[in-house]
Amino acid sequence: MRMISWNVNGLRAVLKKGFEDIVGEFDADVVALQETKLQAGQATLDLPRYREFWSYAERKGYSGTVVFTKEKPLQVLHGLGFPHLDNEGRIVACEFPEFWFVCVYTPNAQNELARIDHRMEWDDAFRDFCKGLEAGVLPAGVPVEREGADGNVVLQPEAGRGEGKGGADVVPEPAPMGEGHLPTQWLPLTQPGETAAPKPVVICGDFNVAHNEIDLKNPGPNRGNAGFSDEEREKFTKLLDAGFTDTFRSLHPDLTGAYSWWSYRFNARKNNAGWRIDYFLVSNELAPKVRAASIYSEVFGSDHCPVGLELED
Repeated sequence: MRMISWNVNGLRAVLKKGFEDIVGEFDADVVALQETKLQAGQATLDLPRYREFWSYAERKGYSGTVVFTKEKPLQVLHGLGFPHLDNEGRIVACEFPEFWFVCVYTPNAQNELARIDHRMEWDDAFRDFCKGLEAGVLPAGVPVEREGADGNVVLQPEAGRGEGKGGADVVPEPAPMGEGHLPTQWLPLTQPGETAAPKPVVICGDFNVAHNEIDLKNPGPNRGNAGFSDEEREKFTKLLDAGFTDTFRSLHPDLTGAYSWWSYRFNARKNNAGWRIDYFLVSNELAPKVRAASIYSEVFGSDHCPVGLELED
């Protein structure tokens, strides 16, 4: 099974740079994107083999995530269960028969660590969320996509009555899972005490942290900056210590110069002055099934490049 993750830094711009052809060349089973910067219905993609599951930020032109998958998930979650953390469209979590697949766009701590407190709260909540999925515990109050008896996504009874958070006040057309662009205010919420089958978790996305010095070109001058602060690195260590494996580093423990993000300034990409901040993590029990973990630095279109994971079926 092949999976791809890519922070596209604005999907509409990448669509003009051959995005659909790139997806076709990868021919992955699952493709996860971060920083789509879209609202519902703002882009039409020609990816007929994939179902689409979107999370949108309330703020227009900001953040956002999406998962494209060939296999229909059992259910899809759109948040961690905390309203003040879930208003930026940073989570799409798809349950498949064998594992959960979580796409995440971790908040940036910003210049001078202006948002570090929010980031620390997010990191703790995200770790608990992933461990909860492993244990079969679903967070309460999260918008969820599930298939109804008629084969269409279940919507809230009041869907479309009045203006929603995204400014949409039109009742959506009934559609099968993954075939409609549904703002989360139209979806029902998970209830307290809901459970699922315990199963391992695959996590991918832009974590906005270089874990160790090997993961960025210039660790010295960046120490303490957003993305390489002690606080962020320690939280990432806690996530791994909770039972997750950094798949790329497990296969390539000493490989230098392997980066997934480069600043647009100072010819950073040309000089490979980058950071590895995009990851595929797996529950430790899945680690023996990892066949490949890749960084596709030859793929352009964003300030990030795609990263990939291949698991034994």
